[in-house]
Amino acid sequence: MQPAGSFQSYPDAAGLIGLGDGERPRFWVTIDTEEDFDWSAPFARTGYRLDSVPALTDCQRYFERAGVTPIYLVDWPVVMDERAVAILGDAHAGGRCDIGAQLHPWVTPPHDEPVNERNSYTGNLPPVLQRAKMTALRDAIRDRFGVAPTVYRAGRYGLGPDTATMLAELGFRCDTSVRSGFDYRGGHGPDYRAAPLKPWWVSTANGAVLEMPVTTVFGGFLGLKGKRLYHRIAGNGPHIRAALARLGLAERIALTPEGIPAERACRAIDIALDRGLPVLNFSFHSPSLQPGNTPYVRSNADLELFYRWWDVVLDYLARRGIEPIDTAGILAMAESRAPAA
Repeated sequence: MQPAGSFQSYPDAAGLIGLGDGERPRFWVTIDTEEDFDWSAPFARTGYRLDSVPALTDCQRYFERAGVTPIYLVDWPVVMDERAVAILGDAHAGGRCDIGAQLHPWVTPPHDEPVNERNSYTGNLPPVLQRAKMTALRDAIRDRFGVAPTVYRAGRYGLGPDTATMLAELGFRCDTSVRSGFDYRGGHGPDYRAAPLKPWWVSTANGAVLEMPVTTVFGGFLGLKGKRLYHRIAGNGPHIRAALARLGLAERIALTPEGIPAERACRAIDIALDRGLPVLNFSFHSPSLQPGNTPYVRSNADLELFYRWWDVVLDYLARRGIEPIDTAGILAMAESRAPAA
């Protein structure tokens, strides 16, 4: 049981933020903007690359043409890269993107912990060290980009029981680390299987922080019962999960171009809208913008498919009447339904 004031202490239905009268759902594009590293290798403080940083230019141009204001959740190596500061700083100064924070603890100072899988989840670190890393990242973003970040994502979705309090203390207004429908306990991470899809406010002694979960829905013939079945047998391996999806019984669909075909993403959009989500939260990792960095984009052809995915999905969102929203819009929407102080 998580303590009160934790992102993993979920409210009841009345505490969730839904659509207001006459309000249309919106969508948000969040980008984990990070270093290039081998996802299958042990975590390391050094040896990473930043070869994908120049690809942020094409990414930003694409979303500008689409009328979308993405938020780049930048981590320490990206913040320290002059090219990233030039590309994203210019776009932010022109109001064409937002800048938030993403914390990879293994590459973020102070480096006072052993590097291992358990410590790759920031929420597992001692509170003093968590706060020190979060403060260092916040201050570096402020100094390098000229903006104090208000949105946070824990690398590997690694929230802890003290994260909400720390974020409020450090001036963050929104967290987007909860990945509904996923269970990371096998690697010493959080369990989000029961997390809501709608946003909610987390109250702390230092103010409230909005949780805006990354959107993942469950589809299939069994509907919500399929979610329970999926989680019950998920430990039996990916082949069993794939069989459930192939039979049309139950499937987990994340709103991401990484590993999710466009037609399934469009199906997930329909499900999310049917469930009354006020904001559909899309996400992907910036190394996927260059071939060879992630399992999802290995070739130039894969990169073309990546952008084609967005063509299809953005067109479908437009046909469903779903418009983009930026960070300020999300906070304004949520603040109209903020908890009493």
